[in-house]
Amino acid sequence: MSPRHRRGRHGAGRRRAGRRRDRGADFARREDLGDRLPDRHHVALARGHVAQDARGRRLDLDRLYDGTIALLESPDRGFFMVAELEQADDRQLLGQLMITYEWSDWRNGAFWWIQSVYVDPAWRRQSIFRRMHETVMAAAKTSPNVCGVRLYVEESNGAAQAVYRKVGLTPSSYAIFETDFVLARTRV
Repeated sequence: MSPRHRRGRHGAGRRRAGRRRDRGADFARREDLGDRLPDRHHVALARGHVAQDARGRRLDLDRLYDGTIALLESPDRGFFMVAELEQADDRQLLGQLMITYEWSDWRNGAFWWIQSVYVDPAWRRQSIFRRMHETVMAAAKTSPNVCGVRLYVEESNGAAQAVYRKVGLTPSSYAIFETDFVLARTRV
């Protein structure tokens, strides 16, 4: 079986003036990239863009790469969803997100947590996240042990919150508290 569990091809939405269309973009679940080190590298590099772009944090790229590989090699921890445009022998990463799992004893099922959403700036406002979200939701709804989908977002990221509301996500009644042993809350 191919490591690229394809969920099908989707046509592009409305064309925006001066923007490329995403016709032919592939939305795939990436659980194992095998020996495809360039793909692993691109996924890890985009993870660094996520942190710097959305959270204003600069991450240790070695730690980030190791963390990315740890998830790819341990499907029980989660998986990545990637949006790619394949042309000839080249695949361009348009966007990605990560799914991790949280067990709910109240529901006797697992929530899929959407984390670290990133869409390449050249591909924003072209429904890349919407289509990744639709793919995640379709997979979650057909998985008998999944009880729901959750996502967290920085409180100050109003643009992302608007996108999430637009695809049907609603704010939770829960607030998240944390003690982070690795990353200090310093801004770049």
